Amino acid sequence: MSQTLITSRDPKGLHAVGLFEAAYNRSKLDDARAQRLNERGGELQDGIAKLIADLTTPNQYANEEVRSTYTYPKEYKGPKPIADQIKAIAKIFDLDPSQALEFVKNLPALPEGAEGWFAIPSVAALAKKHFPEVTDPAEKYCQAVQLVHAKVAVSRSFYNYREGQIVPAQLRVHARTAHALDLIAETQEASDILIVAAQIGIRHRGKSVRRARAVFVANEFGLGSLAVGSIVLTHPERLVRWEELDMDCAGDEFDDPVSAARFGSAPFFYFDDGEVGFGACVVSVAGDGCGSASGFVP
Repeated sequence: MSQTLITSRDPKGLHAVGLFEAAYNRSKLDDARAQRLNERGGELQDGIAKLIADLTTPNQYANEEVRSTYTYPKEYKGPKPIADQIKAIAKIFDLDPSQALEFVKNLPALPEGAEGWFAIPSVAALAKKHFPEVTDPAEKYCQAVQLVHAKVAVSRSFYNYREGQIVPAQLRVHARTAHALDLIAETQEASDILIVAAQIGIRHRGKSVRRARAVFVANEFGLGSLAVGSIVLTHPERLVRWEELDMDCAGDEFDDPVSAARFGSAPFFYFDDGEVGFGACVVSVAGDGCGSASGFVP
């Protein structure tokens, strides 16, 4: 359930019934145990109600927020015209812009919470063009992130603190983000370049990554390293000085030995000492200089 992006309500409770039925079936109760469960139905209801409250409370990880006054640098004026972004992504990665340019002629209403529309390359398109021999989806994503890093490094000074660690064993897409991007791709007819409504940090500044994920609205999802790196390419003025809000990539999970849990970290892009950097930090750390970038399913 935690991996499902909720895009509509379930007024009859059918989804919840299905979840309970699946859990009940997995328990494989014999007749005697089923009878004991039936006799303690009140306790079961109370336990389910508490679990639902725990899983849905907006106060989850509420202590992982700090006050932040960091904002975007003055050079950043907001998202560039979406057609210009599409053409830039097409040129950088040698992709076909035609479907994306056609799609943006009739954009839906910008979802609440988004700052504007951003163009990001499709992992499938990058793989087909640049590493067609790769068939594993997880490896495709990691290769795509490596390609984005290479393009950033060509365009400006760049340092990757996780060099050699952009591999499936250490980097993966968060399930909520993968589902959201699948939904977006379905509406854009497998375009080489996807158009995503997003905000790039200010909405969740001062929150840990897992706090940001906990307070995402129903149609919101974290942006990953590929999306944020692509935005850095099309909007280089977004990262230009130390005294600015940097971007957590809440749409990715990173496995770092310093984290207590597997894949308990998340990547981030930042600017320091005259260059753009890429690193990863445990998801429970809240810093006033970072904010999770997120997208929205229209």
